[in-house]
Amino acid sequence: MMASPDFNRYMPGPFDRAESDAMFNQIQEHLALHGFGLWALELPGEASFIGSVGLTIPRVKMPFSPCVEIGWRIHPRHWNRGYATEAAEASVHHGFNELELDEVVSFTVSENLSSRRVMEKIGMTRDPEGDFEHPGLKEGHPLRPHVLYRMKSPET
Repeated sequence: MMASPDFNRYMPGPFDRAESDAMFNQIQEHLALHGFGLWALELPGEASFIGSVGLTIPRVKMPFSPCVEIGWRIHPRHWNRGYATEAAEASVHHGFNELELDEVVSFTVSENLSSRRVMEKIGMTRDPEGDFEHPGLKEGHPLRPHVLYRMKSPET
């Protein structure tokens, strides 16, 4: 799947084959260890893989850890069709109803308005006091400033 120039503007960069394989292995290990993780998204009859969405425990310790994050990454060819929102809603439902989580968080670079809209559409609320510099990126990196969104379980 060829990435458009916009595909990685909010991420540190595209994965080469070795990095992609390592990420796949990390996803599999997370699923085995925690019983939840990222799901592969497909469009039956159209595309076998358009991205991923799901719940994860961040590999890097965040200022608000421990936490469970909801995240997504969709190929730009499939943006603005509601797939991220639909899959994120399913992930939140799974997290609160099957996993009995008390809260999920999500975060992104400040300028990533598309992901922020998805967060708001699924009912997340921005926590401006929780905004942070992503500890997985070097100081001064242009993608380091992040905004934090939260959602509490309706049961809490």
